[in-house]
Amino acid sequence: MRITSQVDRLPTPTVRRMLSGLPPARGYRVVVKPLRYRHRPHLAAETRFEEREIVLQLPEPFFPFGEVVAYAARRRPGRSMRFIWLTEGVTFRTPREVLRFLYLHEWMHWYLERHHGWGTSAETTCDRFALRNYRRRKVTLDDALAAIRRNGANGG
Repeated sequence: MRITSQVDRLPTPTVRRMLSGLPPARGYRVVVKPLRYRHRPHLAAETRFEEREIVLQLPEPFFPFGEVVAYAARRRPGRSMRFIWLTEGVTFRTPREVLRFLYLHEWMHWYLERHHGWGTSAETTCDRFALRNYRRRKVTLDDALAAIRRNGANGG
């Protein structure tokens, strides 16, 4: 995986170790940039399909922070198309956890675009995959397929 870090206190070899064990986005470059925030740290990343690049933004300065992650939706009873979002609160304690979560989320966008043609959609699928796996040492394609099928933990 081609990785570049633009975060001063996080050199490229350190980022490479942080992301080890995760599936590669073949043909794409991973860039880690600082995220300068006004009020509180938050998650920010994007997959740039035209540039063949995944950009992960690490909050600077880094403090542990929480996010509510929507991993699925259930249709509400009735005739209208209304949904109940299924969410989980997550506390990100280290830069490693943030980078692994963001990378897995964006990797799933890459995978869905490359293999199914719908990479810019499916946010809950991408969040479900990242949520299930960012703390695991090794993540495989089978884990991604399980997230797509919505089976296993947090998938309902």
